[in-house]
Amino acid sequence: MSNSTKPDKTDRDNPEWTDEMFAKAKRGTAASRVGRPKSENPKQMTTIRLSQEVLAFFKADGKGWQTRIDKALQEWVESHSR
Repeated sequence: MSNSTKPDKTDRDNPEWTDEMFAKAKRGTAASRVGRPKSENPKQMTTIRLSQEVLAFFKADGKGWQTRIDKALQEWVESHSR
């Protein structure tokens, strides 16, 4: 890579990459460190059909409606366990 020909236009906080910098770079290392840790008990994606009334009830309180449905179903399973 060549250096900038206009020093007054150089971004000192974000310098142009050199061939050496590219050679040392590793693909995906920054992306692999972001986000929340993997759950020991991950939820499984599925599709279910719900009545409009049930869906409206859970969505009425805003974000987290899927979690509230999951919690309600967990409580039902616990109360109906043998």
